Amino acid sequence: MTETSSLKQPVDRSHLAMFNQDELRLVNDTVSTAEDLVSNHYKMSASQWQRLRYDIKTLKHLHEDEIVEGPFAQVIRYEAKRDDTALGSSTYDFYKICLQDHAILRAIGQSAGLTLFPFCLYIVTHELIHIVRFCRFLQSFDASHDEKMAEEIRVHQHTREILEDLQVPGKKEVLRFYRRWCGNCDPVDMLR
Repeated sequence: MTETSSLKQPVDRSHLAMFNQDELRLVNDTVSTAEDLVSNHYKMSASQWQRLRYDIKTLKHLHEDEIVEGPFAQVIRYEAKRDDTALGSSTYDFYKICLQDHAILRAIGQSAGLTLFPFCLYIVTHELIHIVRFCRFLQSFDASHDEKMAEEIRVHQHTREILEDLQVPGKKEVLRFYRRWCGNCDPVDMLR
């Protein structure tokens, strides 16, 4: 779910499971794959993709107020500007995808058939789609609750569409997991 961190209560990280080194390598691979898939889907050139201002961080590198209980990731929008600029007109939106290691690892441990690579591939692809849609003004970051819920359904549908033909072991289990989560994802909602 895409929300600002101020909507969630901060969570203490000291007792939370974090990705180990092998898992971090897999997550890094999913990020590269997801970036390629999303940029190809939206027919973005390398220079267009580089103009998207975002970063992806795991639990170890999140601030306390970026850690949430429940979602597998969240997108936070920050206002940023270059250090060497004093003008307010030089500010821009910077998006941070905050992966919630503890929630991801818990879901994998509790759901038969879920494995890290395809599960994180879905999550990162999903969050990157949100960022592309925000940057292209296809969806407002500050939308109403109802608009955010409709957008979640659209983004789940786009994620499924992007991953559908991809040959990745464990993908079917992930799609099955998210089919239950998003309910009746109606193709009519994909009009945008």
